[in-house]
Amino acid sequence: MAVQKNLEIFEKARPMLLGLAYRILGTVADSEDCVQETFLKWMQVDDEKIKNPNAWFTTVCTRKCLDFLKSAEHKRVDYVGEWLPEPVQTDSKPNVEEQMELASSLKVAFLLMLERLSPKERAAYLLCEIFENDYASVSETLEIKESACRKLVSRAKGHIQKGKLRHRTSNDQQLKLLSAFQEAVQSGVTSNLEGFLADDISFVADHGGKAAAVLNVLKGVPEITKFITDGLHMYWIDYEWSETEINGLHGFMLKENGKAVASVSFDFDPAGQISEIFVMRNPDKLQNLGAISIH
Repeated sequence: MAVQKNLEIFEKARPMLLGLAYRILGTVADSEDCVQETFLKWMQVDDEKIKNPNAWFTTVCTRKCLDFLKSAEHKRVDYVGEWLPEPVQTDSKPNVEEQMELASSLKVAFLLMLERLSPKERAAYLLCEIFENDYASVSETLEIKESACRKLVSRAKGHIQKGKLRHRTSNDQQLKLLSAFQEAVQSGVTSNLEGFLADDISFVADHGGKAAAVLNVLKGVPEITKFITDGLHMYWIDYEWSETEINGLHGFMLKENGKAVASVSFDFDPAGQISEIFVMRNPDKLQNLGAISIH
């Protein structure tokens, strides 16, 4: 009976833990591993000594993620090409402020900002600012003094554009921009799309050395529209497109013979124009797309 009760307690917390781990690590499989290790440890402890299971879960899972980052640092050095977080499907509820904040913290552009932080800065910022834990509990989780925890969060805030996190382009505007992008790729004509692109727009593709993709970051409207006309139009013309929510914003999943071969997600500036285009081509990072949802 106690085993079943402990199992139920953990399963209620699992979605939150997976969301936390994914925001720290940027990959689904590694996040699931850290959550599962937390579960295994939970099933072995004396639960009567744990007054707040959710706080215990958060502490153990966060420490597992930080240990993983230490062990995985060399992997990123050897990564071929540009690195992007693994795309995930989401199901945000934009009419609920808390849900909107959580969805915004899954945006690819935001996760890339987190990548610029040290692992402890990243964890401290997420726990305090996104998951709304108090400084005392976070400092205990990170095994540092509360004053040091406050400094970590303060430094993180200095690197993160909070306004960009809170800004969300309306669903109607997102869908209008997506339609223009798909039309441009499929027709090879970009004249309609150009009006939706920010002057300083960038295009980033992650291939991991395992799929054909543009090798360098593209910058500016002329360079990107030329690539769409001369490259994507030819290579993506036969793909099956499906619109879905990716990392908290509307995007595309592209399939060939029923298999995901690419995902496209976007970020938008306050004027409602496309400021960044993120393309995932690495097959290892596409295998979970559509199978797992992150909150």
